[in-house]
Parts: sequence; structure tokens; C-alpha cells
Amino acid sequence: MGVIEKKILTKDYLTKSNLPASDFVINPYVGCPHACKYCYARFMKRFTAHTEEWGDFIDIKYCNNPINLKKLKGKSLFLSSVTDCYNQYESKYGITRNILEQLVDADCQITISTKSDLIVRDIDILKRFPRLKVALSLNTLDEQFRSDMDKGSTVLQRWKALEQLHEAGIYTVLFMSPIFPYITDWEKIIEKTKNMVDEYWFENLNLRGAYKQTILSYIDQWYPNLSNEYRKIYIHKDNTYWEDLAKALNEYCEKAQLNYVNYFYHNELVKQKVNKKG
Repeated sequence: MGVIEKKILTKDYLTKSNLPASDFVINPYVGCPHACKYCYARFMKRFTAHTEEWGDFIDIKYCNNPINLKKLKGKSLFLSSVTDCYNQYESKYGITRNILEQLVDADCQITISTKSDLIVRDIDILKRFPRLKVALSLNTLDEQFRSDMDKGSTVLQRWKALEQLHEAGIYTVLFMSPIFPYITDWEKIIEKTKNMVDEYWFENLNLRGAYKQTILSYIDQWYPNLSNEYRKIYIHKDNTYWEDLAKALNEYCEKAQLNYVNYFYHNELVKQKVNKKG
């Protein structure tokens, strides 16, 4: 059975964001057919009454009200936090493009994150944004591992998309997320992409809920030599690996004079944001 599609009506595309670096977020869809095995957004099912498996449904959000650009003045906006705004159904419905057309005159910082090369379709409109970052998620150069983990674009397609966006003069980010311990070859990824990337973001693999066992079972089956290391990190809560990696990433990027942001300590960053507002 294919992905179940449903059109829904929303009152407002804008939602206040708890993300560390964003004031608002827009999610043009509910659900995500990329079905990443490690996706934290699975929690959305608690609020949407979907009984289907994550990745087997997609709600297409329509809104009769225009986006309130006054709300965005001097703020930051992120697309998207619990879906991929360029999932394959965007080519059919064009919700994200319609949203971008409304946002062209917005006086705010806009960041788009995706695992899809479909974003190159919209280069014509993306070039019109004066304050825009486009982040392509890539955590491996191994196509087999990529296909085991998600149904997004291939490694090569993402690589080519980064190249096209960069050549078009758009600020590009390689979002290395999530970094899989001892599997993600972060240094090799940087070396192969640094000529087409303006900034790097790093985020560690967090495991919680039902998908924690899914990932650990995958490691047991395909990377049995790493089973003990993963249990050390995710069962016994040993953060030594992440502390050492954070130091290595910082030293590497500083030496190479690369722009980067380390999101390893996401919860702490959220708390800092809340405290600043308080």
C-alpha cells in the first residue's frame, strides 16, 4: 500500500519555534515519506491521530490566510522542523513553493533544511531572498547506508544539489545530521564538499522511544563490531565519544577556517534560548 494522502486546512502556516536558532517555523506537511529510521518527529503522531506507520501518511496543508509578514520582521524562520518541506509530494502539490512566493518580501532570516534535491527546482525564487540559508542533510557518503536509513535523495543527488545551489550564489549549509558514532566519516565528507559549502552544522545521533531499539538492532545486524560501543553510548549513557568528537570537530574547523555550528547539546541550547527570553 502506498502513502496515504489527505488535504487539510490550517488557519496559519506560522508556528512559534522552540528551536535554538529560530523564532518561527513553517511545516507545509504533516508526516514525512522520507521515513528516516532515526526521525524524532515520529512523536507528532500523538497529536495527529494517525494510526499509520511514520512515513506511510502525508497531510497536505492548505491555508486561506496569507502569511503575516509583520510577525516576521526582524525574526528568524525555519522550514521545516517535523517534516521535509521538499518531500516528493511537494513536486505534486507545490505547497512549499507557494509559501516561498509569499515570503519573498519578508524582512527576516530564513533557513530551509531538506534531504531532497527537489529544492533546485526553486532556485529561481531562492535567489530573490537576501537573507537565506539552505541546508542539505548528509551524514554519509555510503549510498547503501543512506538507503537503509531514509527514502530521501541519494548521496550523489544531494551533493549535486549543494553544488547547484552554491553556483547560483545561495548560501549553502551541509547539515551533518545525525552523526552515527564510528560510521559517519565526517572528515571525508568535509573534504569532499568544502568547495561548495558556506557553513557546516553538526548534530549527534539521539536515540529515544521506539526507534532506539530499531537503530540498535540495525547496528547489531550490520555493524556487530560496533554493538558494544553503541550500548556504551545509548544504554550506559557514556558521553565520552561525543565529548571527544566535539573537540575534534572544533579543532578541525578552526584550523581549516570553516564556518560551523555544533548542535550536539541541543537541549542546553533550547534552555539558553528560553532563559534569554525570560
